[in-house]
Amino acid sequence: MLPERRGVIVGAELNKGPDHISDHGVRTVRRGRRSGRRRLLFWMFSIAAVFSICIAVFGFKMLFPGVEEHQNFSSLTDGKDVSIKSDTVEQPKKKPHRGRFNPCEVALASSVDELVEPKAFWNFANFSLHYVEREEIPSLENPTAPRFGGHQTLEERERSFHAVNQTIHCGFVKGLEGLPSTGFDLVEEDKVYMSTCTVVVSSCIFGSSDFLRRPTSKLISQYSKKNVCFIMFVDKETLEKLSKEGSTPDERGFIGLWRMVVVSNLPYDDMRKTGKVPKFLSHRLFPSARYSVWLDSKMRLHTDPMLLIDYFLWRKKSEYAISNHYTRHCVWDEVQQNKHLNKYNHTAIDEQFLFYQSDGLHKFDPSDPNNPLPSYVPEGSFIIRAHTPMSNLFSCLWFNEVDRFTSRDQLSFGYTFLKLMRTNPDKRLVLHMFKVICNCITSLLCFHYKLFPLSK
Repeated sequence: MLPERRGVIVGAELNKGPDHISDHGVRTVRRGRRSGRRRLLFWMFSIAAVFSICIAVFGFKMLFPGVEEHQNFSSLTDGKDVSIKSDTVEQPKKKPHRGRFNPCEVALASSVDELVEPKAFWNFANFSLHYVEREEIPSLENPTAPRFGGHQTLEERERSFHAVNQTIHCGFVKGLEGLPSTGFDLVEEDKVYMSTCTVVVSSCIFGSSDFLRRPTSKLISQYSKKNVCFIMFVDKETLEKLSKEGSTPDERGFIGLWRMVVVSNLPYDDMRKTGKVPKFLSHRLFPSARYSVWLDSKMRLHTDPMLLIDYFLWRKKSEYAISNHYTRHCVWDEVQQNKHLNKYNHTAIDEQFLFYQSDGLHKFDPSDPNNPLPSYVPEGSFIIRAHTPMSNLFSCLWFNEVDRFTSRDQLSFGYTFLKLMRTNPDKRLVLHMFKVICNCITSLLCFHYKLFPLSK
């Protein structure tokens, strides 16, 4: 018996010589192996191609029943999302998209040269306001450290809502002689400059929490550049950061149109609460001002401030103008949103909200034709004021609520206004509440308004 010869292909000639048979067998084996590899690769690529095509067209569910996945088939569903519930794995929820708002047109005057302050504009409620400068008598039983907002009692708070000749707490309260300042300290040079302002545009950045956004100079008239004060309140930390970023004040203290006013000894650890000082108390900071425009630091001014005063105050015959929130109008909803987003300590929010409910705050009813406001929740990034007694009183009252409770001023706006009106039925704050403005005023907060020149 001949030994078994492995690797010889059936049908090969066996009548050759030994050497020939050996060489031929080796070559045949090599060809067989190469051919097998090619066939294997061919079928592997073919299966992979078919698999990929099936996934692209039908998805995993056809190939693997029971595997469910949220998918979007734009070609089969006209762009609508197809969501499939899973019995085993909870799918992550998508964040709701913010609603889109169509712009409302606002007819601004075409030029500041055409503006004339109405003669009868200042015929609003008239009374005299004075402010607590120093708390002379501390409580001997419960001595307390001096505070920027003072130590207003509940009785003093209640009396302050009366629109009569009175002296009220309104920030900048000093302690006893010899005690340190309560905060918001300015250098004398800035105080002198601010005392000369009759029309003011102001904003603030504390704790280097935002970028510096300059007003669009080419859209501001020469009249406003000469007669309007543009004041940006900052702390030293913010000024140092701006300098590192290349925004250094010139020899007069200006960066663009903004005069940089440095605040020392900030009155609150909460930077948001500190920001309410220039936001609400412009009549205290600018004692000679007749009008003021407040912009949050997230906004950039794209319109001449005198055109804004003309439209929102003079033509509307109002002494206080503020934008309402773009989606929420009830304080109940605002409370829930603040707690949901952890905007502030929940216990503090609850204490403030319960206090307001006990003092008559009710839910906003959009169907009530007698509503004194179109919304109880302001957006608050943009405020235009005439410095009338009633406007100044409301600003002090609103600030005192922020000082006493939370820095979330949307929570206290509706309550403060309604209580002020309820306390003074024969005197009213003429307030114009409008939809949030659009990009001709600001490039960063563009929701509702689109401004255009008033045609002649």
